[in-house]
Amino acid sequence: MDLWETTLEKGTLPMADHTIRQVRAYVFRGGGGDYHDQGPNHWIDDHIATPMAKYPAYRQSRQSFGLNVLGTLVVEIEADNGVVGFAVSTGGEPAAWIVENHLARFLEGAPVADTERIWDQMYLSTLFYGRKGIALNAISCVDLALWDLLGKLRQEPVYQMLGGPVRDELVFYATGARPDLAQQMGFIGGKLPLHHGPAEGEEGMKQNLALLSEMRSRTGDDFWLMYDCWMSLDLNYAIRLAHRAAEFSLKWIEEALPPDDYWGYAELKRNVPPGMLVTTGEHEATRWGFRLLLEMQCADIIQPDVGWCGGITELIKISALADARSVLVVPHGSSVYSYHFVVTRHNSPFSEFLMMAPGADKVVPMFSPLLLDEPVPVNGRIKVPDTPGFGVRLNPDCKLHRPYSHAQK
Repeated sequence: MDLWETTLEKGTLPMADHTIRQVRAYVFRGGGGDYHDQGPNHWIDDHIATPMAKYPAYRQSRQSFGLNVLGTLVVEIEADNGVVGFAVSTGGEPAAWIVENHLARFLEGAPVADTERIWDQMYLSTLFYGRKGIALNAISCVDLALWDLLGKLRQEPVYQMLGGPVRDELVFYATGARPDLAQQMGFIGGKLPLHHGPAEGEEGMKQNLALLSEMRSRTGDDFWLMYDCWMSLDLNYAIRLAHRAAEFSLKWIEEALPPDDYWGYAELKRNVPPGMLVTTGEHEATRWGFRLLLEMQCADIIQPDVGWCGGITELIKISALADARSVLVVPHGSSVYSYHFVVTRHNSPFSEFLMMAPGADKVVPMFSPLLLDEPVPVNGRIKVPDTPGFGVRLNPDCKLHRPYSHAQK
């Protein structure tokens, strides 16, 4: 039985005025937070268009150019009374080094509830090498673990600490290779991975459209279909794809361009067919990155990943910026870590669910096998559990490796 459960059973609720005793960072391989770290014959690594696809040697598999090299980062934060909060993200061993050797100093000995100050110190202290990428992954994972710990100490789910739910349940679209099967499972839409980029010419374009046409014929006219382009296109190709895909009622074109091409996204948004949406933001970070996307009118929907953009503490600010501009926020994947946020926000009306079964033919937990009690959609819907924190546990059968440790204060 967890310590917080024991305390509750005794009738004395733990208070949130505890301090942080220790921060620990672990690495896990084989799924989990690094969901690209899959075995062979998985749809997520089957000739998907990428920026590296212009090189034939790296076209068939994203793992061939190293997409799965990092592995999962697991951060544990232990309070002075022994209660432990945790979170998972990508980043693996490099991120674990940052957590143990740089970020831990801002947490150990600090009050658990000081989320704003801790985030500010982590971000400002890493500016000289961070701002985005792996440093933000590490900061995000620490922030999420801190919210998990705070929820356990307060005996509240994270969503309650964020203001409470604004809807009874979450509705989902599915990302995977089989939107037709996702429709049968009750999802409101299906997002396909784009398989062919500009380097594969007109023949590749025809294959992209043929797949979309086939899925439209299987799902009928009312089911959402989207294309995830994973940063792989240039502006000319993206505009041509959007116009030719309009015949099949493509709802949106996602992350068509490299994430730093704000000018290209603004031009794309101005030139897609009427009614088609432009979405991006999966690989953007912090309120300042999203401010550029929003002020330059780059997207109709922004898609921050809470495990990469700065954590819950920063996602609150990103969402407020978007809400002031009537832009929807639909976080990228990230399972319970985004569910607890989305259920509290009016400008996040639906969620993404990544179909992590190899054939995208059944619903399995996104971070399997690492998490226990991870909720999954039933008929395309989830009622977020009211378990304290994020409501999940680490699977004791999953072997975690702590590659670094630091001297505590």
